[in-house]
Formats: sequence, structure tokens, C-alpha cells
Amino acid sequence: MDALMSRLDAFVTNPDLAPILALVKTIRNGAVYGAKVRFPHALVMIFLFRSGTFREKAKLVLKATRQHARNLATFAFIYKSSMLVLRNVNPSGVGKEGRFDSFFAGLLGGYAVFGRNKTSITQQIVIYIFARVLLALAKLSVQPNMHPLSSLITPGTRADIEKQAWPVFASVSWAMVMYLFRWHPDALMSSLKSSMVYIYSDCDHWDSFRNFMIHNK
Repeated sequence: MDALMSRLDAFVTNPDLAPILALVKTIRNGAVYGAKVRFPHALVMIFLFRSGTFREKAKLVLKATRQHARNLATFAFIYKSSMLVLRNVNPSGVGKEGRFDSFFAGLLGGYAVFGRNKTSITQQIVIYIFARVLLALAKLSVQPNMHPLSSLITPGTRADIEKQAWPVFASVSWAMVMYLFRWHPDALMSSLKSSMVYIYSDCDHWDSFRNFMIHNK
């Protein structure tokens, strides 16, 4: 066993194989992270809010976990392999990363994995990413030398914006989602809509202490 492990260690630490082995590891890491993130979430949401037998619910949990893991693993492979290809066809020098290589690699992976397959899980992942992108862009928008208007933002103004940005963002986000839930609930994602119905609509209906306090319906 020790001899086998030594051979494996020598194989995976071979610098000539590093670019290819990095693709293998990114697939592994994408799958593991996807499973770790999705499994507990699916376990709670499906067993609490879905109807069906234990077996049916368990199948749904495993299906969601497998899909999330596969999505992240596939995207990771496409992204890293695209970056590898782009570095090797860079006209300014083979092996050099271009300024927008990550953008185009992400664009290809995003379309191949998430753009062509619209499911509840792919929607959740994309919306999660989109929200973080907006927050990152908002932070960058007030940093020095980021755009032509950066010079107009004084250090004091920048500090005020950074201090007030989160309260405004949080308040407006909740204001908008509650307005949409009240007047356009079908426009919301089904998972969000069902959770909001449970909290804000079902609370108006009961006919006994049992479905008032012990359970919802």
C-alpha cells in the first residue's frame, strides 16, 4: 500500500501533468461542494414542505443533490479547460492569461451548464450568483479609479455611501419582494412564493387550537 501511495504521489505531483490534473481536481471540488451545499438544504426543504412518502422524499433529495453537484462539476471543467485553451492561443504570448479570459470562459460555461437547462436548481444558483455580482459591482462603483466619475466621489462621500448602502439595499429588497408577493405572487420563484405563503398568508387561517399552534393546516 505504501508503494502504491508513493507512486500516486509521484504521479499527481508531476509538474508536466499539472494542467490536466487541475481539470480532474476542479471536477472533484465542484461535485463535492455542490453536494455539501445542496444536500442539507434539500433535506430540510423537501422533508418539511413536500408531500409524499419517505422514499419519494429521499429520492428527491438525492436527485437535487446530484443535479447541483453535476452542474458545478461540469461548469468547473468547462471554465478551467477554457482558461487553459485561451492561455495557449493568446496572441500576445503562449501561456499568458488575457484580461478577459475569465469572462469568456465563464460565459461559455454559464451558457452550456445553466443557460440551456432552466430548472429550479439552476435558477437558484444563477440568482445567487447574480445577487453577489450586483453587490460586488456596487462596491466597486465607489472605489477610486474604477470609472470616469470616480474622481467626483470624495473620501467622505465614499464613506457615507458605504455606510448607508446596506440599509437601503436591505430595505428596498424587502419592500419590493413584499409588494410583488402581495400583488404579483406568480412572478416570484415557486420556492420563495411557497415559503412566503406559509409565513404571511397561512397565518390568517385556522379553525382550532391544533391548526393554530401545533401545525399549520
